[in-house]
Amino acid sequence: MKRTPHTMLLAACAATMAACMEFGPLDEEPFGFSQGGVFITCEGNFGSDNASLSFYQPSERTVENEVFSRANGMRLGDVAQSMALHRGRGYVVVNNSGVVYVIDPASCAVTGLIEGVVSPRYIHFPNDTTAYVTDLYDPRITVVDTRSNRIRGRIAMNGHKSTEQMAQWGDELFVNCWSYDDKLLVVDTRREQLVDSIEVGPQPTSLVCDRHGKIWTVTEGRTDGIPAVLYRIDAATRTIERSFLFPAGDHPSELVLNGRRDTLYFLNRDVWRMPVTAEALPTTPFLPYSGTTYYGLGVDPRNSEVYVADAIDYVQHGVVYRFSPRGEALDTLRVGITPGSFCFWQPEQNQ
Repeated sequence: MKRTPHTMLLAACAATMAACMEFGPLDEEPFGFSQGGVFITCEGNFGSDNASLSFYQPSERTVENEVFSRANGMRLGDVAQSMALHRGRGYVVVNNSGVVYVIDPASCAVTGLIEGVVSPRYIHFPNDTTAYVTDLYDPRITVVDTRSNRIRGRIAMNGHKSTEQMAQWGDELFVNCWSYDDKLLVVDTRREQLVDSIEVGPQPTSLVCDRHGKIWTVTEGRTDGIPAVLYRIDAATRTIERSFLFPAGDHPSELVLNGRRDTLYFLNRDVWRMPVTAEALPTTPFLPYSGTTYYGLGVDPRNSEVYVADAIDYVQHGVVYRFSPRGEALDTLRVGITPGSFCFWQPEQNQ
């Protein structure tokens, strides 16, 4: 393979990774996506170095798989956890490889690398020049300067062993502690300090902020009889406004909002949705269970089309189903192993 400056950058990136990971070299293939679509992170299998990134263009009903490895000539790594967009760049968080790749969404080419994190989970941008990275095994949030992709600090979580998803309201960042914890943490983004916590049920798994300044999270519950609960929390007062209890044995997860942030979607065997003003859980599913392994959920912010990831058996390549806002089946696409999260991209937006 010809050693271009691009491949030299990637070789340097690969050299910083764990020696047990096989990252390449592979053949490079140029991409030039000009139409909007959705990136799908496919986790792969833990410890197997087979995570991947897919890109789907709904206007053309076409999907390109393995776009990261095809564009960069090296593997994505071990467990692609999530992806986010910020100011025209994509940030792919690879959990077990301990790295965040910065890519050009149009070409999928790597333009930077965030390393020095233990087990990154999600990335959030409190302002134009800062990124926060949560971690499964580090009791701190990592603070990154997005201009250089270098770590400039850490925010201690004062005894909480891990952090997960993030949702911002004003200058306050709400963070859930999923791993054997029962708290939502509140970080002041101006001082970059932990300032408060809110007790919820065991292991909150998702976190979003609706258009009315309400924080939503859902907990897993426990096998000893503590049920799963969906919480609505007022961000201004940090108080729980409403607790929606699920029947015993339910396992809700994957909270997401539509583009207007007035409708909540979640997985609980079926796919469910409810207005954020609702005072009771829905009784009829939006998309009934059909014998599949629903693993990931996304809603296109432009048109409220719904994407559901099916992990099948977590070994073979997974499937993504696309539905209209009315629940009509629109498309089915084959992607990588264990598809888990969705990231919607528009080239004309300076995200």
